[in-house]
Amino acid sequence: MRPSRRRHPLPPLAPGLLLLLLLHALAPPPAAAAVGVNWGFSSSHPLPAAQVVRGLLLPNSVPRVRLAAASPDALAALSGTGVAVTVGVPNELLRPLATSRKAAAAWVHDNVTRYASGVRYVAVGDESFLLNHGQQNQSFLVSAAANIQRALVDAKLSNKMKVVVPCSSDVYLNTSALPSKAYFRPEVNETIAELLSFLANHSSPFMVELNPFSSFQHKKNLSLDYYLFQLMSHPVSDGHIKYDNYFDASIDALVTSLTKAGFSNMDIIVGRVGWPSDGAVNATPAIAQSFMTGLVNHLARKSGTPLRPKVPPIETYLFSLLDEDQRSIASGSYERHHGIFTFDGQAKYYVNLGQGSKALENAPDVQYLPSKWCVLDNNKDISNVSSSFSAACSNADCTALSPGGSCSGIGWPGNVSYAFNNFYQQHDQSEEGCSFNGLGLITTVDPSVDNCMFNLAIDTSTAASFHPILAMLQILVLFFCTYNLL
Repeated sequence: MRPSRRRHPLPPLAPGLLLLLLLHALAPPPAAAAVGVNWGFSSSHPLPAAQVVRGLLLPNSVPRVRLAAASPDALAALSGTGVAVTVGVPNELLRPLATSRKAAAAWVHDNVTRYASGVRYVAVGDESFLLNHGQQNQSFLVSAAANIQRALVDAKLSNKMKVVVPCSSDVYLNTSALPSKAYFRPEVNETIAELLSFLANHSSPFMVELNPFSSFQHKKNLSLDYYLFQLMSHPVSDGHIKYDNYFDASIDALVTSLTKAGFSNMDIIVGRVGWPSDGAVNATPAIAQSFMTGLVNHLARKSGTPLRPKVPPIETYLFSLLDEDQRSIASGSYERHHGIFTFDGQAKYYVNLGQGSKALENAPDVQYLPSKWCVLDNNKDISNVSSSFSAACSNADCTALSPGGSCSGIGWPGNVSYAFNNFYQQHDQSEEGCSFNGLGLITTVDPSVDNCMFNLAIDTSTAASFHPILAMLQILVLFFCTYNLL
């Protein structure tokens, strides 16, 4: 076992941010809010599910968790723990589930029925209305949700759990940043109308997914203070209403959109909200802590929003539990660094997940690969190393090298060594994984520099792992076998 070490030493803080963090630390923790965490599975070397549950969720008193997909290991580890579970249905399954009731029944049987005591929601799709997803999934979305609902009814589970459909916040337009001007995008109105009717008929809430960091990057007229719940001398004025934080304004933009669509009283769940700690400028552990702590404290006060005073979202899921080195970076390199914990379960900062004022417990007894790293051999002719560097980064995770990232300052050739090592670790430290046309060198000396950590991968040789694609193929086989029998 590799001794645990701190992977993200906090950088020097700006005086204002330091004062805010001190105030958070001195203030007593507020009463628990209806907060949970997202748990994703896009990792090359994930912590075993049982270790995540017993080593992170339970010791830190996490009351609810949202699974990105129906991982049998995660569901089995959560069974009987009392942790409320939301099970995700990935977009790849929408078509077979929408066109085959038998496929939906089989999915419910395999992924819900046997774990029914802990499941509270089934989340169908993953940000299906996201602009860069196009409309490829929208025609199947409501039908898939309806078939899952029918399968829950047939399994006599519909009174124990609800079907929800996660929607990214760009499903409604709010270009002015004024909630009163928001409305659902015209090109999705028909599907949204069907979805809202489905949700209302089954008393299900609307699940929205917020990305405050992306909003901060694109809305240059809004200050960082606005996103971090800091007191503002100039809040955003929307008529007679004033907004002093992004979260309330985002919820009220959705409330306005729901009201304009005729569903003003629909409950809201925030299925995703968080702040990254690496991979971009202003993505640091210190700022992430400020955002997360401000959010949890804000929710705990149960003050609601200006349009829904004293009525906060019924549940809010922080994004995310762990870093995921294979998560899509279409939105930015920071997407792989949203974890409250590092990939190996070590807390980056403090936030109250249910444990109160205590520091977060780290995952114990993590089993790493041997203490070996792959670096650039400076004794070789490295005039053509750029092609090897590009090849490594195209198949590994180099997001910490992005501008503003924790390794962006190590320069050349340190950045090449970082890329080589990440590729080497992802390939289980195989000798071929450190070849790079003879330019790689295996060393037992840790090449980490300051905040830039050359990590060792988790040893997954004896642990079962969840493969969403294999799970999808199982459903597709079932779909094609039953399609003509409906």
